[in-house]
Parts: sequence; C-alpha cells; structure tokens
Amino acid sequence: MNIHFFVQITYILASILFAFGLKFLGSPETARKGNQLSALGMLLAVIATLVGNHMIGFQWIILGLVIGSALGAFVALKAGMTQMPEMIALLHGCGALGSVFVDWVHYLKLHSQLIFTINGVESFALFLSIVIGALTFTGSLIAWGKLSERLPGRPILFPGQQWVNLMILGGILISGVLFLMNPVRIDLFYTFLALSFVFGIFLVIPIGGADMPVVISVLNSYSGVVACTTGFVINNTLLIVVGAIVGANGVILSIIMCKAMNRSLTNVLFGGFGAAKKKSVSGVKKEVHSATIADAQLILEAATSVVIAPGYGLAVAQAQHAVRELGEILEKNGAEVRYAIHPVAGRMPGHMNVLLAEANVPYEQLVEMEHINPTMNTVDVAIVIGANDTVNPAALTDKTSPIYGMPIIETFKAKTVFVIKRSMASGFAGIENELFYYDNTLMIFGDAKDVVQKLVAEFKNK
Repeated sequence: MNIHFFVQITYILASILFAFGLKFLGSPETARKGNQLSALGMLLAVIATLVGNHMIGFQWIILGLVIGSALGAFVALKAGMTQMPEMIALLHGCGALGSVFVDWVHYLKLHSQLIFTINGVESFALFLSIVIGALTFTGSLIAWGKLSERLPGRPILFPGQQWVNLMILGGILISGVLFLMNPVRIDLFYTFLALSFVFGIFLVIPIGGADMPVVISVLNSYSGVVACTTGFVINNTLLIVVGAIVGANGVILSIIMCKAMNRSLTNVLFGGFGAAKKKSVSGVKKEVHSATIADAQLILEAATSVVIAPGYGLAVAQAQHAVRELGEILEKNGAEVRYAIHPVAGRMPGHMNVLLAEANVPYEQLVEMEHINPTMNTVDVAIVIGANDTVNPAALTDKTSPIYGMPIIETFKAKTVFVIKRSMASGFAGIENELFYYDNTLMIFGDAKDVVQKLVAEFKNK
C-alpha cells in the first residue's frame, strides 16, 4: 500500500472518530465513549504522522508521547471534580502552545533556508495561528489561575485598561501587516508573538468569575481555530478538519452559554459583568427563616415531588454522592426526584452534568432549565445546594440588578424551598440572593455534604 494513501485514509478515519467523539460528548450517558473515540483518533493521527514522515526522529516523538500520556493520566487521576474547570483551561492552553511551537519551528525552518519561500496564504495563516495560539495560552493560564483561586476571581481592573488593550492590539496588527508585506523579517515575527502573549493576559484579567463558563467555552473555540490555522501553515489536512470541528463546537457552545445568561459574547468579554458592586436586596429586607435537619426531614418525608438545584458549592463540598443517596431515599419514600441543570451552573459548561454523572445519578433525572421551569409550581420541595446566581429571582424582578434578564431555575415557585449554604455570602455576581428572604424559603446553614449526610441519617433513623 502506498504510504501517502495510508496516511490520508488514517487521517480520514481519525477525523471521523473526532467528529463522533465530540457528538457523544454532548450527553453524560455517552461522554465516556466520546472521550475514548477521540483518544483513539488522536493515537491514529500520531501514528499516521510518524509513518508519513518516514519515521524521521520518531524516537523523540515516541518519548514525548509516553511522557505526555503518563502526565495526562497522572493529572486526570489526581484532579478532583472541583478541579475539572481549571484543568480544562490548562489543557486548552497547552494545546494552543503546542500549535504555537509547531508554527514557530516551521517558520524558523523556512527562515534558515537559502531561498526563503512562503506565499501570502501561508504567511496570513502563520500570523493568525501565532496570534490566536499565543493569546489562548496566556489567557488560559489566567483562567486557570482564577478558577484555582491562585489569582483573584474578581475582575482585575486599572485606569486606562481599554487604551492599553487597544495599543497592544494595534501593535499586533501593525507588525502583522508589515510581516505579511515582508515575511522574511523575523523581528516582526517575534514582535507580534510577544505582544500576543501579553494580549492574552490583558484579555482575561478583567473578566469576573461569573463569566468563567463562557470564557472556558471561548478558549475551547480558540484552541480549535489555532489548530486549524496551523494545519494551513504545515499543510496538514487532519489539523484543518479537526481544528474546524473543535472551533465550530466552541463557538456554538459559547452562543448557548451566552443565551443562558441573556448576554452577548462581546458583553461577556468586554462588559466587565463581574465588576458590579455588591448590591443589597431591593426594598425592605425580610427576616431569613431557617430550619433544622429534623424539620427538613419531616417536610421531605411528606413530599411527592422534589427538585434538586445544584451549583458550584456542591462541587466544593464534594457532596454529589451524598445527594445521590438522599435522592434514592426520597424515591423509595414515593417522591419523584429530578435535578434541575442550569447551563452556567458551576465553572465550566456542563459542570453539574459531569459532577452528577460521576456519582451515578440516573441520566434521565437530569432536566435542563427550560424543561423543568414550567413544572416548578407543582413541586413540593426544591432543594438548592451550592447554587446562588442561577436561582436568584432578582434576575426576573430587579431591573437594576447586574443579572437582570438572565434565565434562572425558578425554584422560588416551589411550595417549599430549602437552601443549603455555609453563609449568606453572595455568589459570583457579587449580589445578594432575594430567594433567601422569600416566605417559602428555609435556610439550612452548613457544609453541603455534612447537611445532606445528616438528612440521610435522619431518614434512616426513622
């Protein structure tokens, strides 16, 4: 069999595996299969690339493959569910940096030749790939820092920030245009490379924690785009196809996330949403009503319909297994149990789906926001665990609120609402939650895992 034919057929097969892998990632039920298919596709792509290049320097690539696989397995096994968002941000950054290195080495190789040859399309693709890849890498590092709390989660702002960003962007564009006119000038190459790294930092630091799910999705799209443009640079069909698929997937996901927040993508990236000052509940503040574990158990025992609305606090407390056990007890007691999933609950797209799937919560019990809201007024008890902004009625009632217009899980319509929370602290948006003061809301203060385990014990002791 002709080697070129073998490589192209393998690339096509790898592309198909990537496409189906992404498709299967759309559901918790098939997500593991999607990961396996994508991993197999990547392995085939590496093998085909080695064969297609006649095994030149293959020992170093094999060594890199072994080391990278070992590191990836170690990090994945060590990372807890609460660390998934920052790990994904870091993986996006590593992928983008890999593309930057490929473009960089390719350009240096061309530059070292006696006759420098590169056409306009390749030069433009090289410029785009370097810029997008570099800003994605540093932007992902900042997102990782914010999500892991190594950097402040709040927006980092300073006077004249927009002008600084415009100056950096202007420098990238000017050096890029000059480079396209004379690609042999390596000084211009290093100029827009360095400026792009800096721009990625300034692009993400003013974005607050509330917008991190969208930022993660946008960075995912960028990493796909940079893979696609790298494919044009080195003339690799597989990178072009797969990069385009990943880029398009990220764009679609970003649009879904923005729709869930009732905001535009430009507003997320440049609107300074997280910079909103903490706002008190409008009107006269009512007293907060609290409940004991025994009180909650009695109400839940009589309930025939229960909805659990999880949020990032559930992940922090690692309470997903305890919640599943409580759900099973309620079902045995005759209650219908469902889990209300908000698209931006947590710190990455699908965070709650992954968390609950990890605890083996039945997939059919996970209900998206738009499907559960119409039935919320028939629910006996809604249990809010670690969620805040995604259940805040201010999004529907207070036009002065930063989250006004954002669709929420309408737990306030349930006959009784239990809010399990450590304190009365505000969420990512920095505003108080009006739900805490509703007459049908009962606060249960404490660690989510501890509270749910006590509820489970209360049921078992009856």
